[in-house]
Amino acid sequence: MSDSEQEKGAAIKQGAGIAVDRLTTAEAKAELSRLAAEIGAANRAYHAEDAPEISDAAYDALKQRNAAIEARFPELKRADSPSGQVGAAPSDGFGKVRHAVRMLSLENAFDETDVAEFDQRIRRFLGLSDDAPLAYTAEPKIDGLSLSLRYENGALVQAATRGDGEVGENVTANALTIADIPQTLAGAPEILEVRGEVYMSHADFAALNARQEVTGGKTFANPRNAAAGSLRQLDAGITRARPLRFFAYAWGELSEPLSTTQHGAIARLAGLGFQTNPLTDRLDGVEGLLRHYKDVEARRAALGYDIDGVVYKVDDLRLQERLGFRSTTPRWAIAHKFPAELAWTVLEAIDIQVGRTGALSPVARLRPVTVGGVVVSNATLHNEDYIAGRDSTGGPIREGRDIRVGDWVQVYRAGDVIPKIKDVDLSRRPADAEPYVFPGVCPECGSAALREPGDAVRRCAGGLICPAQAVEKLKHFVSRGAFDIEGLGAKQIEMFFADDLLPIREPADIFTLAARDGANLAKLANRDGFGEKSTSKLFEAIEERREIPLARLLFALGIRHLGEAGASIIASHYGTWPAFEAAMTAARIGEGPEWDDLVGIDGVGAVMASSLITTMQQEAERASIDRLVAQLEVQESRRVVAEGSPVAGKTIVFTGTLEKMSRAEAKARAEALGAKVAGSVSAKTDLVVAGPGAGSKAKKATDLGIETIDEDGWLALIGGA
Repeated sequence: MSDSEQEKGAAIKQGAGIAVDRLTTAEAKAELSRLAAEIGAANRAYHAEDAPEISDAAYDALKQRNAAIEARFPELKRADSPSGQVGAAPSDGFGKVRHAVRMLSLENAFDETDVAEFDQRIRRFLGLSDDAPLAYTAEPKIDGLSLSLRYENGALVQAATRGDGEVGENVTANALTIADIPQTLAGAPEILEVRGEVYMSHADFAALNARQEVTGGKTFANPRNAAAGSLRQLDAGITRARPLRFFAYAWGELSEPLSTTQHGAIARLAGLGFQTNPLTDRLDGVEGLLRHYKDVEARRAALGYDIDGVVYKVDDLRLQERLGFRSTTPRWAIAHKFPAELAWTVLEAIDIQVGRTGALSPVARLRPVTVGGVVVSNATLHNEDYIAGRDSTGGPIREGRDIRVGDWVQVYRAGDVIPKIKDVDLSRRPADAEPYVFPGVCPECGSAALREPGDAVRRCAGGLICPAQAVEKLKHFVSRGAFDIEGLGAKQIEMFFADDLLPIREPADIFTLAARDGANLAKLANRDGFGEKSTSKLFEAIEERREIPLARLLFALGIRHLGEAGASIIASHYGTWPAFEAAMTAARIGEGPEWDDLVGIDGVGAVMASSLITTMQQEAERASIDRLVAQLEVQESRRVVAEGSPVAGKTIVFTGTLEKMSRAEAKARAEALGAKVAGSVSAKTDLVVAGPGAGSKAKKATDLGIETIDEDGWLALIGGA
């Protein structure tokens, strides 16, 4: 890379994070170059490929930043500036159509201030006072694909996509398959270009994706992608099989006017046989527009199709003509966008899911709504306190508003974060909505669902008799950080768990699968997804995992509060499975030498220790673990011990302040020399290293007669070892 290329790359990287009013000329130039490339790529993905790569919010942010930089540095505006472009160039797969009247995009408004400024700009341009009457039409902004339909003498002769605004794609054959698009008109002007949006309803979208999954076809992220991908098919037969709809809301070339007003023209289109949106209304002033916006937003989830805002247009067509156009947008219209990551919808049900630790997790089943470019039908409700409108300490959240089935709820989604319920609208709560009563029994097995003091969730007490826990534990058992058996993932676990001929109901069953199947592979090789070759490979992968490190085995058991790091610590301390098993069998929670030894391990607290002991002493759980271990060769967790180490095999406790090395460094050095480092003093402690400020640990060591040395003594002891 040349010096100039490096400088350009550095400027782009630097400029991207700098406020516009602080950019230097060089940074601004580089930033405009980056934005042009990113916006251009986003336009191609969205308009030409029907596969958007970024969210609407991210795209809008890029456009806003580009406009702000161009406003501050007008001399740097590029010839290929995104602010001068509409859509994307048409695909080479379709014939080209040049629009007689350009198809433009709309300026965006994101809040009430933007709407007020839009109104003020129009009044200034027209010379109207603030109190002069000025009527607008407002209509939902349909989230679909723009389409222009040309009628000559009442017959549909051509249909074209927007393309880059000047040239679009000829999709006439496809448009003729859409039921909402009339092929002939009675009483229409000699030349009439009707413009509108092709879209897909939520119900049709869900049904299409279900069919695509069954046939192995492409599924779509949202109805807009599905509609665009369906209309832009080279084979019109595919479009015919897709449930597309069309709303008319504008026009292009006309041989005679449709009306003197926007509202009247839309009514004329409806009279000619086009579907027009019933939420279109004529309103006066900004306050009327904002009231309409809030009303449409509140009704959004019940519409059955996606909208992403409300479009405002000056109603008087003579005023529209006076206002005219900018390079890519009309002055007389603006799109008031909904917040990209928020939407209101109806909570239709609350389901309870049971995880591998027995936790009962409430899930909201929602009337489908598009949030951040993704259709959302489920959201987390966290726990029973969150549903009740309180936090873990009993304090109010959402000002104490609880959540009930039938409520209108606000859904929040950002990036790949799991959708969440943010708020509830009490003004729209059904009169018969009842407070949600969290279940006291497991919905899967009927066992008691208990909530321990200090715990935010209820847990099923059924253990292995609970099928939900058993399945989730098995999925964890074969996960990447655990046994990681190739060919045996979550999907296969679900299949085997439900199987009556070759069931896998606990981990030990995995290692008896081959023996139960038989040498001829007859039982498994005839299943969907399994042939003789894949069956043999699965059995080989299982055999390879019979020998397993102790740490991986401990993690795979799915013991609550024991993660990968904790499993590694426990394995290092006990070394072998028999040593761990004997200690856990003999241990008593809160007392005795085994307990002291366990909680004395650096990194192990009382919660983890209690969970380990409880698991290993629960009869059914222990029997299942014993059956598993009988099938395995558990590798010893060995330490690499420096030759001649004076502390190999000893248990050491560090306490007080170390002045010549950090506590972490001292611990690492001790472990490298083969010692075990504990966090508390017990009868099994061999040595205490006490620095200034040592308190109860040093006193306990003295009481127990345990050797205690200072930091200098420790350094002298290990010397050059």
